[in-house]
Amino acid sequence: MIHAADVREWRNHNVVDPKNHKIGALEAVYVDTATDEPAMATVRTGLPTRHRLTFVPLDDAILGPDYVKVSYAKALVKKAPSVGMDEILPAEAEKEIFQYYNLTYQVGAGGERQLARR
Repeated sequence: MIHAADVREWRNHNVVDPKNHKIGALEAVYVDTATDEPAMATVRTGLPTRHRLTFVPLDDAILGPDYVKVSYAKALVKKAPSVGMDEILPAEAEKEIFQYYNLTYQVGAGGERQLARR
């Protein structure tokens, strides 16, 4: 299991798919607000002059010495919901990300967001 305590060390690590194809560089990690455990990451993708942050789940992710291997194919991640480099994830967009990956989206009892950036 990946623990939230290690999150800061992951920034700028390569994110690779199950076949070790590089997807991009890890920009940030979002934790599940109910468990405070890492749930999603944003990956810096695109051309150097047109980077964007693409979301990918961290379920079954494997940490290596200089990479994070996710369980989703590069082609799938590249088409996932994204935000601009200077943008934040709008609350209403969270559900779309979960639906894209066929994951269950669940807000908190008081309507809290499921994801929080670390």
